[in-house]
Amino acid sequence: MRLSLLVPGGSGQLGQDLAALANDNVDVLAPSSGELNVTSAGEVVAAVTALATRAKATGAKPVVINAAAYTAVDAAETDENKAFAVNADGPRVLAAVCSSRNIPLVHISTDYVFPGNATSPYEPTDPLGPQSAYGRTKAAGEDAVLSSGARAWIVRTSWVYGKTGTNFVKTITRLEKERETLSVVSDQHGSPTWSADLAKALLELATRIATGKAPSHQVLHCTGAGATTWFAFAQAIFTELGADPTRVTPCTTADFPRPAPRPPYAVLSNKSWQKASLTPLPPWQKALKTYFK
Repeated sequence: MRLSLLVPGGSGQLGQDLAALANDNVDVLAPSSGELNVTSAGEVVAAVTALATRAKATGAKPVVINAAAYTAVDAAETDENKAFAVNADGPRVLAAVCSSRNIPLVHISTDYVFPGNATSPYEPTDPLGPQSAYGRTKAAGEDAVLSSGARAWIVRTSWVYGKTGTNFVKTITRLEKERETLSVVSDQHGSPTWSADLAKALLELATRIATGKAPSHQVLHCTGAGATTWFAFAQAIFTELGADPTRVTPCTTADFPRPAPRPPYAVLSNKSWQKASLTPLPPWQKALKTYFK
C-alpha cells in the first residue's frame, strides 16, 4: 500500500523528521508555514486538493498530519491572538477541508492542555485545564478538530527535541560549552520525546488509519517512555556530551520565573497508544543516546 502525506509545518523539527521518512511507498509533501498558511482557507483547500489528486494518480491513500503550531510558549502570553490563529483557527480550517474531502487528519497537541497538578500520568480522558495562553490555544485547536466531523485523531506529546529548530537538548548542548556551571529546574516533571521517534510513530498511525485499522479512540498520548525532570534531563545530556554532570545544579521554578506558567507535572500516560496496538516509543534515556550517536 502506498501512502501520501501532507504535513503542514514541514520546516519544524517534527515536520522535517516526517519528511525524512519518505520512500518508495510513502510520499510526503511537507510545506513550511511560508508555503502553506493553515489559517488561509484558500491555501488549505489548494493543498488538500493537490494531495488528493496526487494520491489518486499514484494509487496512494492520503492522510494529513498537522505539525503546524505556534510554539513560542512565553511569547503567546502577550500574543495570544496570533497563537490562537495558528493553534486553533488553523486546525479548524484543516479539519473542515479534510472532512469535505473525506481525508483523515492527525493533529499534534501537547501536555500543556492539562493543569499540570496531577500526581500520576495524564490519560487522554482526564479533564483539561490549561494554565497558559499556549495551552488554551492548543486546547481550542483540539476542540475544533474533534467537533468538526472529520475523521480525525489527536496525538498529544511532550518535551519534544530534534536535530533542527530550538529545543532543550540543543540549548543545553550549547550552554555546556559556554558555562562552567548550569542551574536547571528540578521541580517540573515530564517525558522527553525525540522527534524522530515520534515521526515514526505517527507514520505507523497514519498507515493504520489508511488501511482501515484506525484506533477507536480519537485522542492518544505518545511520548518517550518514562519520566524525569529538566534537571535530570540536563545531567543526562551532559553525560552524553562527555561532560561532568555535577556541573548541572538544581533550582526551583520560582528561581527561574518565566512569562508563561509551566506545568509542574506534564507526564502523559502512553497506555492509550499501547492499547491501540501501536508501537510504544523507547525509554527517553535510550532515545537520547541514539540521538547523540
